[in-house]
Amino acid sequence: MSSTSASKPHLEVRNRGMVTLAIMLATVMQVLDTTIANVALPNMQGSLSVAQDAITWVLTSYIVAAAIATPLTGWVSDRIGRKKLFLVSVAGFTAASLLCGIAGSLPEMVAFRLCQGVFGAALVPLSQSVLLDINPKEHHGQAMAMWGAGIMIGPIAGPTLGGWLTDSFNWRWVFYINLPVGILAFIGMLVFLPETKGKTRRFDIFGFVALSLAIGALQMMLDRGEQLDWFSSTEILIETAVAVCAFWVFGVHTMTAKEPFIDPHMLRDRNFASSLILIFMVGVILFATMALLPPMLQSLMGYPTQTTGMLLAPRGMGTMVSMMVVGRLVRRYDPRLLIALGVVLTSWSLYQMTGFSLTMDRWPVITSGVIQGFGLGLVFVPMSAVAFATLEQRYRTEATSLYSLVRNIGSSIGISVVMTLLAQNTQTVHASLATHITPFRPALNGMLDGVDGLLKIDGEITRQATMIAFLDDFKLMMFIALLILPMLLLIRNSNRGAAASSEPVVME
Repeated sequence: MSSTSASKPHLEVRNRGMVTLAIMLATVMQVLDTTIANVALPNMQGSLSVAQDAITWVLTSYIVAAAIATPLTGWVSDRIGRKKLFLVSVAGFTAASLLCGIAGSLPEMVAFRLCQGVFGAALVPLSQSVLLDINPKEHHGQAMAMWGAGIMIGPIAGPTLGGWLTDSFNWRWVFYINLPVGILAFIGMLVFLPETKGKTRRFDIFGFVALSLAIGALQMMLDRGEQLDWFSSTEILIETAVAVCAFWVFGVHTMTAKEPFIDPHMLRDRNFASSLILIFMVGVILFATMALLPPMLQSLMGYPTQTTGMLLAPRGMGTMVSMMVVGRLVRRYDPRLLIALGVVLTSWSLYQMTGFSLTMDRWPVITSGVIQGFGLGLVFVPMSAVAFATLEQRYRTEATSLYSLVRNIGSSIGISVVMTLLAQNTQTVHASLATHITPFRPALNGMLDGVDGLLKIDGEITRQATMIAFLDDFKLMMFIALLILPMLLLIRNSNRGAAASSEPVVME
């Protein structure tokens, strides 16, 4: 069985550089917004006068809306054309950002964040699809390197930029910062991005509703599970049941419907199907690790927000350097070897992180961050290139939206798992360490007599227990990274037998 990756040459544009700049501005703007608001939540909570559990809806509403709207990208793009969808998405996201900045109550903020999620959902898959279309096949590696740099800068730079804007101005600027970026991106697309012809395609309402219920329920469960103590909560049980049933219904419907919402024929491409599994695991590692480092550095080691951002910056620098190098290597070497090297480096960095201690200086954080950033760059770019190397071009926009959706689900699951394990392991280790605190230990003489002494001891035990729990999470991430290595056998070398041109690539 064989399939062609592209029966058409790449799309000619008037100014490829300006098109790339415009779509990358839009991509970075959307990706930054997934993390930039996190550090501003305490200030937002006081300004809007809401409880701590209620303010988390600012994040939840955005994540759920974006997850549900992402699969729509392919159908809407086919219906109205890619340029129109891009312009509507950028304009809507920018306007919603302005509204979020001027919101005066929690309901307003949640409503505007929902709009942000809906309009921003298409930006990442569209940008990937356009970059693949406007570049010849021999430049896909470099194009994916640039796209990957934009995708990965969000979780790295978002908290730092959000903290600086909040400290220097106020929390509203984490949304206002999108205005100039969105305007520039809109103008660049309007002038330089060519329009693609829309085509009539039946909308599978049943499939979309089933998938939306599944994704929405899953995201709600993951986001609120730790807060509600997971399956001891009726809400979490209901959301889990809805997610499982809706995914099952969607799967059966997709395999039996004449024109399903997501064409299952895409999954016949071995490289694309395998890449979906792998990018899910990369999403777990990338975002879960970034979710752990800031609270560890701030709460346990006492670093302020801006210093924490500076310590995480080398990780981003390692990623950028890696992507500049690997973009050229993808077409010369077997992508599987590059991915394997990246996985080994990422696993090594996570192994280094299992040796963190409360008495260490900044250098272990910096060195492990550089190695991990370099490793993830080696993984992300070849995987993005090989995922679409043998896939038919007519599936590209729909496939990129599915690729982004799977990566985001992986990140949501990863963050929920590590945060839950962090809380549970902290309690377990605290109980274990507390059993060693007795009046018969000479080092504790006089410290167990008063309330102040007991509080100090309990605080130190909690601190040590929390650090051990962080190390356990890093160890788990290391094992997940190593699991990627044997799964590389599922991927075929997309460079084999393919000339460095835009000729069709045949899967043997």
